Amino acid sequence: MSIQILLVEDDGRLAEMVKDYLGEAGFSVFIAPNGADALQKHQSGNFQAIILDLMLPDMNGLEICRTIRQSDNIPILMLTAKGDAMDRVVGLELGADDYLPKPFEPRELLARLKAVLRRGSGKSKQDLLQFGRLEIDRDGREVRLDGIVCTLTSHQFELLDVLARSAGRVLSRDALMDALRGTALESFDRSIDVHISRIRAEIEDNPKKPKRVITVRGAGYLFTRTQD
Repeated sequence: MSIQILLVEDDGRLAEMVKDYLGEAGFSVFIAPNGADALQKHQSGNFQAIILDLMLPDMNGLEICRTIRQSDNIPILMLTAKGDAMDRVVGLELGADDYLPKPFEPRELLARLKAVLRRGSGKSKQDLLQFGRLEIDRDGREVRLDGIVCTLTSHQFELLDVLARSAGRVLSRDALMDALRGTALESFDRSIDVHISRIRAEIEDNPKKPKRVITVRGAGYLFTRTQD
């Protein structure tokens, strides 16, 4: 059975081009030309990823991303206008896994789509990581604080996992980007800070005074080995 993708794009020619290209790569692509149709299809369909254009006729793609993230951690790849850095930051804050500026090469779209799918479904052979009240289930790809599941995107899970596996060591942004090669972080350094902020909102008792993921000024980030 082929992987089903929801493509939210109001440009008919572009949508059909992407559908044909991804179809040749083995994907089944369903097109939603506006936000209302996208949300309806998402509710009734069984998709493995969403390609989401931010500029739509009836609502901003950021609203769609926010709505979907309230109930679903499905991988979301945003399509943004070239140079719209703030939209990318906001999109990543709302839970998008990656972004691709327009105009784009179909081959890059395919590569990024495959990357977010791998991150969303990949399994680890290592066991549960336990840090006091915080558990990182690498096999089940869940993070739990006091037994309650934290809402993280697959991208944020990967970032937290990298930090946790290096607990007690300071990791620079360059080191993090190397570890997450092939993702949005590789080409957009500021998104690391965005994702760290989102992770802290989920795993810290007080995100403004973090005790688990610490910023080491001028050096990078430190995941503390000993936690409450």
